Amino acid sequence: MTLVDSSVWIELFRRGTALRAASAFDIEEAVICLPVLQEVLQGFRDQDAFRRARESLLALPLVEAPLPLDVCERAVELYRVARRQGLTVRSSVDCLIAACALKHDLTVLHRDRDYPALARVSGLRERRV
Repeated sequence: MTLVDSSVWIELFRRGTALRAASAFDIEEAVICLPVLQEVLQGFRDQDAFRRARESLLALPLVEAPLPLDVCERAVELYRVARRQGLTVRSSVDCLIAACALKHDLTVLHRDRDYPALARVSGLRERRV
């Protein structure tokens, strides 16, 4: 089995790339993990392309999923919504943390500039130390 990194998927989904999955790895041996799923999906601007990529990636076996899929997908959506509104989120991990906080109705205590931006595009409660 091969855990295909987000850098490979991003290149494969890029328009005009010469890289093809069949020449890079055996798709029958490919697996993904949630951080890879998040990094790849959050980069899509086009909604149709996003849906097709999501469907394709979720057809692969998922390994080492310490977080439920819904939390990862919420993190993807937080990142994408912030970006559409012109807000730059520097850390995908901050999106995962925010998604966990939202799921469990928690306030994030932080010293980070990403959380106020994420709060602007969601119901996230945040407090800076």
